[in-house]
Amino acid sequence: MANNQFTYKDAGVDIAAGNELVSRIKKIAAQIPSKSKLNSIGGFGGLFQLDLNGYDEPVLVSGTDGVGTKIDLARRYQKYDGIGIDLVAMCVNDIAVLGAKPLFFLDYYSSQKLDIDQAEMVISSIAKGCEIAKMDLLGGETAEHPTSAAKGEFDIAGFCVGIVDKKSIVDGTQITKGDALIGVASSGVHSNGFSLIHKLLDVKNPLAVKIGEESLINALLKPTVIYSELVLDLIKKLNIKGIAHITGGGLTENIPRILPQGLAPILQLNALPITDLFQWIQSMGVEQHEMLRTFNCGIGLVICVEKSKEDLALNCINELGYQCFSIGFIDESNSKETIYI
Repeated sequence: MANNQFTYKDAGVDIAAGNELVSRIKKIAAQIPSKSKLNSIGGFGGLFQLDLNGYDEPVLVSGTDGVGTKIDLARRYQKYDGIGIDLVAMCVNDIAVLGAKPLFFLDYYSSQKLDIDQAEMVISSIAKGCEIAKMDLLGGETAEHPTSAAKGEFDIAGFCVGIVDKKSIVDGTQITKGDALIGVASSGVHSNGFSLIHKLLDVKNPLAVKIGEESLINALLKPTVIYSELVLDLIKKLNIKGIAHITGGGLTENIPRILPQGLAPILQLNALPITDLFQWIQSMGVEQHEMLRTFNCGIGLVICVEKSKEDLALNCINELGYQCFSIGFIDESNSKETIYI
């Protein structure tokens, strides 16, 4: 028998650090008020008591996502207070556009070597996102990958579940020619297009750039808007025919995803709120067609309503505290591709 003695910590995995992080996460999650969560974080699974009151035909809706290479920028500048909100938003917004109320969220945190303080900041941000979305942080997983991740690297992913009554699902099937398209403002780039942004930052020193009164880094790291409460409130007030979350693929590819065959979105370029941040990105040599299919260009959510309800919808969205714009309409087309005029 060999005399050498090896431990898991020697191999790069610190069980004690993991246990300490779990104890901190328990305290974080406990701060989110809940009547449905039946156990605390740390067990083998999270228990959630489903309340079906008010649902005739309840349908569960699920979504999973990450934040892409935006996390590299957060790590480089050690700004973690928004990246967890990004994670929640990317998952929740995808189920919200179907009319679903978010119920609970689980996260996955993977690192080359666990930094407890760093991980706590990230997971605190995830909890903040769950609080904004009014759902439970039900559990998660933390892993160290000392042999497959580069030094200092970490990544996060998430998974959420929501609920909607079958008759209330917003699926785009009611959309017809002439319907209006309303854009709801984004907070910035959100969590897509950062691989291209990293290329731009290799050319231009980001610390030398100002976007209005703030630094370029702060502008880029603004967390993604969580739109679930807006969507749920709007559905109560008027008939929403379809909703598109503007993520990877930008305005060009995401709006057609909700349209029936034979229809296409017509967008008015001069109606898009091209902010200082997007003007800077374009000024770095990104052509317009590439902007439109990579970034949200100031629009995080696109809502389709009957033309006669457009003004009512605009007023409702404004009253709920969101900036919005009339950006186009639906027309007949043999191609579902977005048409810009």
